[in-house]
Amino acid sequence: MPNIKIFSGSSHPDLGQKIADRLGLELGKVVTKKFSNQETCVEIGESVRGEDVYIVQSGCGEINDNLMELLIMINACKIASASRVTAVIPCFPYARQDKKDKVGSRAPISAKLVANMLSVSGANHIITMDLHASQIQGFFDIPVDNLYAEPAVLKWIKENINEWKNCTIVSPDAGGAKRVTSIADRLNVDFALIHKERKKANEVDRMVLVGDVKDRVAILVDDMADTCGTICHAADKLVSAGATKVYAILTHGIFSGPAITRINNACFEAVVVTNTIPQEDKMKHCSKIQVIDISMILAEAIRRTHNGESVSYLFSHVPL
Repeated sequence: MPNIKIFSGSSHPDLGQKIADRLGLELGKVVTKKFSNQETCVEIGESVRGEDVYIVQSGCGEINDNLMELLIMINACKIASASRVTAVIPCFPYARQDKKDKVGSRAPISAKLVANMLSVSGANHIITMDLHASQIQGFFDIPVDNLYAEPAVLKWIKENINEWKNCTIVSPDAGGAKRVTSIADRLNVDFALIHKERKKANEVDRMVLVGDVKDRVAILVDDMADTCGTICHAADKLVSAGATKVYAILTHGIFSGPAITRINNACFEAVVVTNTIPQEDKMKHCSKIQVIDISMILAEAIRRTHNGESVSYLFSHVPL
């Protein structure tokens, strides 16, 4: 593939390497360091003049540092005369701050701010995965390809859950209903919904199950899990409603605070996440966590974008 360069930020170098390997390319040379006053410094170590540049940086770990590093890398490539700069952001930072609620009407819409920052830094195109709200694509004035982990999730379910034909796909909240119905339709199984009421952020007050899971395998599906309070509450609710086994499948496993302890104490057979966020450390402390590799989906999206081909094939197929 001529005229293409792939660089990886410091948030998830392993994913960047897998994408480059899949495309048969070398990762571009980049040196990121911090000055003593904690300012980020980025030096691109090779010519990008006239090149189609892809920068892989996920919104995880030290999110603010990694976001700033991405903006500086985009800008560095842009002012070094790259013809096009695409930010590949598997887990979009600040995606949960996407609207004003009735409560806290002075809340910021930080996802829009991040979109503006990416555009101003010089990004021509964004590739991301399972945005918390699809409408975030409308915050940008540049093209956004929001890829889905759904094809990889379907593949995992069919290969790893023997009783998948007798399962119920469950959404742990009303917001994920669309995602869950799509997967249930593709598998031709039933779906259920858990309605939750929150008194304040990160704390669930009560839950109501809508649907039937009795004597079935229940598969909780969500786009992200942070402190895991919701999915662990949901798992207890499903077991008390008669589910035989409970799995959780999440695109972005953030797992902050007490998450790992909660998962270890919960009644999950497995908690399956993609590698949009590095999971090696978490897996050492929790044997229930399993990882689906989505580097081939991102790599194929990069290849198709570079060659001017359609990306919509990836919405329903896992590249071989």
